[in-house]
Amino acid sequence: MSSVEHTTRRGILKGAAGALSLAAAARVALPGGAFAQGAGPEVKGAKLGFIALTDAAPLFVAKEKGIFARHGMPDVEVLKQASWGTTRDNLVLGSEGNGIDGAHILTPMPYLISAGRVTQNNVPVPMYILARLNLAGQCISVAKEHMGDKVALDARPFKAALERKKAAGKSVKAAMTFPGGTHDLWIRYWLAAGGIDPDKDIETIVVPPPQMVANMKVGTMDCFCVCEPWNEQLITQGIGYTALTTGELWKDHPEKALGMRASWVDKYPNAAKALLAAVMEAQQWCDKPENRDELAGIVAKRQWINVPASDVVKRMKGEFDYGDGRKVANSPHIMKYWADDASYPYKSHDLWFLTEDIRWGKFDPQTDTKALIEKVNREDIWREVAKGMGVTAPASTSRGKETFFDGKVFDPADPAAYLNSLGIKKVA
Repeated sequence: MSSVEHTTRRGILKGAAGALSLAAAARVALPGGAFAQGAGPEVKGAKLGFIALTDAAPLFVAKEKGIFARHGMPDVEVLKQASWGTTRDNLVLGSEGNGIDGAHILTPMPYLISAGRVTQNNVPVPMYILARLNLAGQCISVAKEHMGDKVALDARPFKAALERKKAAGKSVKAAMTFPGGTHDLWIRYWLAAGGIDPDKDIETIVVPPPQMVANMKVGTMDCFCVCEPWNEQLITQGIGYTALTTGELWKDHPEKALGMRASWVDKYPNAAKALLAAVMEAQQWCDKPENRDELAGIVAKRQWINVPASDVVKRMKGEFDYGDGRKVANSPHIMKYWADDASYPYKSHDLWFLTEDIRWGKFDPQTDTKALIEKVNREDIWREVAKGMGVTAPASTSRGKETFFDGKVFDPADPAAYLNSLGIKKVA
């Protein structure tokens, strides 16, 4: 896809904003939302999990501002999960088993769960991805002890620091939030690009996002990858600093998804569409600059993230203080909830995640990635809902070739070539 075509789509999407505001007004008058004139939702609620991170904001907003209710889903529950492992376990149970129906989730997890790669006894639990919740907005942070090493986007100085530390008989550890998840893949990509083998040169450990700062404080790890507000909190508490934002690794990269149990969507197709329409409307609201102060106040609330709003508002506005003297006023790597096709679940992006999970041994090299994506990625539902909302969907299920900070190129038409170009990997 040419840059001209992509730019044109951006213009169309921005131009749809006016139509969407009118559609929103119509939904207030017609509480059934986009489905008021047809069959309404089969149920009035669903149980959705979330982790205390700013990219779960669309779910908070849809609940707080009555958007779920306007779309005929007043009984949606948005439930805090302790970790991504807990999210997985509750998705396996489903709400009928006192678990949850869907969640704000790391994009690879619905694939890992559907394939039975991370479930008890490797039992597959079919999942669908209905939308992407955001682009970019994660960070890799390092402990204060490495401040003098000037560790940033280039991880080579970090490699030298880790070698010195190991020579002194000390352990070196990198923390992420779930094996094979987005944070695991970002920190692995960064380390490997700097010549650090994440499976041999450093120990990777799993730490739930809300526990990252406390663990760094007691010296559990040298670096971690997570979403906000935990990177900002690390700086506020004087424990470490932000080495890089993940958008610097890959500009406008896909991040979290709205994942649902396939059985729930198949049983309640109209409810699933209503739920998705509400989330998409909330994503629009979240992405308006004039709403960022209010958004920060919402996500900071006790029932959601439970931090001071000051720990989230600046980075939400693109104001980045890395904590090591570097400051950026208008970061191009600001988290996006709606702009630049942020909500649309490109199949090409899911293919990158699967390719990286093959790289690190989370999926077998023989995995039929195309067939798996066809089962899990329900961009067809997104398109149907978008049409009802007056939103123009992207022309293709692929965003085309993606270029990373180190010059590597991922061509969705040839993932094997990308995999072969990578120097450090588990797969032969």
